[in-house]
Amino acid sequence: MHSEDGDLWEAFAHYNADADGTVNLTRDHSVGGSYSGCEAMGLFWGLQPAPGAREGLRLRKKNVETPYVVHVSLLEGHVSPSEEQSNELAAVTTERWYMAPGVRRIEIRKDGVIGTLFLPPGTGPFPGMLDLWGMGGGLVEYRSALFASRGYASLSVAYIGHKELPGPQNKINVGDSYFKSAFHLLQDHHQVCADRIGIIGLSFGVYLTLRLATNIGVKPSCLICVNGPVGSTIKLSDDDGRTENFEGDQKYWMYDDQGHVSFRAVSLPANLSPESKVKIENLTCPLMYIVGEDDLSSSSIENADLIEETLRAAGKSQLFTRLSYPGAGHLIEPPYSPNSRSSLWSVKPKKLITLWGGHLAPHAAAQEDAWKKILDFMENNLRR
Repeated sequence: MHSEDGDLWEAFAHYNADADGTVNLTRDHSVGGSYSGCEAMGLFWGLQPAPGAREGLRLRKKNVETPYVVHVSLLEGHVSPSEEQSNELAAVTTERWYMAPGVRRIEIRKDGVIGTLFLPPGTGPFPGMLDLWGMGGGLVEYRSALFASRGYASLSVAYIGHKELPGPQNKINVGDSYFKSAFHLLQDHHQVCADRIGIIGLSFGVYLTLRLATNIGVKPSCLICVNGPVGSTIKLSDDDGRTENFEGDQKYWMYDDQGHVSFRAVSLPANLSPESKVKIENLTCPLMYIVGEDDLSSSSIENADLIEETLRAAGKSQLFTRLSYPGAGHLIEPPYSPNSRSSLWSVKPKKLITLWGGHLAPHAAAQEDAWKKILDFMENNLRR
């Protein structure tokens, strides 16, 4: 398949057909290629940039109103991706959609908030999710589109690196009132259940989720935190949560022998600015924290430990659930999409590749398991 940027991604696997020439991916084992074993969706999570591709690619859906178009073919005597095209015995094209039929996508530019609201088919009212991503910035819509496809109104919000936000783009120039406005915008929507709203955050979005949930006037029903810190990894420029420039303090940046950067040490609890740390003991709703044990971008295990210890000391252990996945990296996303162990972070002022961690097969297993458990957690806390 080609990404929206035109890059070719491919995966392949070797199967032995049964007596009548059939291969069943839900039953049969791959004996080689991009993955091995019985992996029904291996051809999808095993996708990697084709040989000769640009460095630092990461597969992410930008326009959720169009599908990915995937070409699946059966080749005779195919051994490796670099060889000439083998004889194609059969082929099929399949589409991967992020929006179920009837889901509505609504651009939000209200009360200063830059976001996209996805509503399920029907009149509702629906339980809601506020969707916060990390310091990669921009407006990321695919998780919200998938939540709406499963019956939740979901609002994805941009807070850094978006041309319609106050500049410059390498710092956070919106504060607590911005995120409160986003939460209340979702809460006040006539098709949303005002008292059944959760917040999900990945990476720096975890800090924002925790900060928002302990803020006066915001009462979420549940929180889902994926691989992120309890405090700000960037120096705050004011009490409202705005930050200095992201590249300003590189004290804890670590580089591997290829010159790729890991931000892991930046978010060790001891390295977070004390004044930014969220008062976890003030949490009043259930929190699911998801850990990728091979996370090279965030000190997820240490932050999960701190949250668990703080809630235990406050007599609130019952609020905390931890999912922990060996071999999974930082970017635990919706399932059946390939992990990037590293990808391009920035081109200016210099080209920088960042390390995310995670190995293809265990990361894929983590995404599949975590997604089921995220949906169960939302069901239990937002619908019952």
